[in-house]
Amino acid sequence: MRLEITRTSELALRAFRVIAAANPRITGPRLAQTIEVSTAFLSHIVPPLVRAGWVDSKPGPDGGYRLRVPAGSVSVLAVIEAVEGPLDRERCVLRRSPCGGQTACSLHAAWTEAREAMLGAFDAVPVVADA
Repeated sequence: MRLEITRTSELALRAFRVIAAANPRITGPRLAQTIEVSTAFLSHIVPPLVRAGWVDSKPGPDGGYRLRVPAGSVSVLAVIEAVEGPLDRERCVLRRSPCGGQTACSLHAAWTEAREAMLGAFDAVPVVADA
């Protein structure tokens, strides 16, 4: 069993932290260099942060990215869901579909409890702790 954050989500979390530390903005090429991705791949990482309203994107020579919200107001879970979409909290770990009907799988209760604890922990942790 693998429990891990996808590479895209990891990079979005790193980008958020770098943007939060930028004063006043960070350019796309500089952000890409800092988080060690190509500028082309950056186009997969930053748009979800912009769509969520957390990051402002300004084109042009004096443009770049800046944070639009307090740095500590966004949770790790919120960024993961912005990048990956809403997490499927009903999916059965054994059946690859929702546990349904009268019989839940043998891991249903334990998996549900563990998943909710993990997601709750991710939701309680800000991407950037306020200083």
